[in-house]
Amino acid sequence: MLMTTNEPVGAGGLTEGEAAALYRLMTWLSPAFPVGGFSYSSGLEWAVEAGDITDTTTLADWLDAMLGDGSGFCDATFLVHAYRAAEADETGALNEIAELAAAFVPSRERQLETTSQGRAFIDISRAAWDAEGLDAMVAACSTPLVYPVAVGVVAAQHGVPLAPTLHAFLHALVSNWISAASRLIPLGQTDSQRVLVRLEAAVAATATRALNAALDDLGSATFRADLASLRHETQYTRLFRS
Repeated sequence: MLMTTNEPVGAGGLTEGEAAALYRLMTWLSPAFPVGGFSYSSGLEWAVEAGDITDTTTLADWLDAMLGDGSGFCDATFLVHAYRAAEADETGALNEIAELAAAFVPSRERQLETTSQGRAFIDISRAAWDAEGLDAMVAACSTPLVYPVAVGVVAAQHGVPLAPTLHAFLHALVSNWISAASRLIPLGQTDSQRVLVRLEAAVAATATRALNAALDDLGSATFRADLASLRHETQYTRLFRS
């Protein structure tokens, strides 16, 4: 485990374990970590073409709904439960969570998006950031690990605390959505940052809900976003894979 007590305090007041955890989170959830997130828009490409998203205000409103009432909350909840199952070495529970998470994806392209990123995250973690017990956890799952489940399992096996893992995951998720939108609307860099600032409270609120949510609390009410993902499959001109 990375986080232990009575560790020497290094630069900036971080213990060695805290510094290592922060370093790994910044690496794993950076746009430079090669999971291919830049290839996907989670249906935003169709929403822009349909005129639902035209500027910073409509983008922030759309993403706020996706965070609190759609895939953001669901993915965050799956990450939390996968992390806790892996941390407790409950392979049976982890398998059930992985199966439910895979079944919860509403469209073929979103399935491709989350399973491809999950597979890449696991493969790169094994190759460069392996941890004892990670192979056993992955092998215990009868279905490919979707992205939030993969992040939860890897973080748990490395002893990276759950709360910062969840916040970093949601920040990366929102950042990738905004990055896609900046190329589609398009937005400038400053406007993109304004959207990120506006969603700060929504990210924190979603994380808090997910940390306290049971699997029975899962649900989505973002029907327009789900339709966007479905209709993107037949969109004539596309920059993104979802």
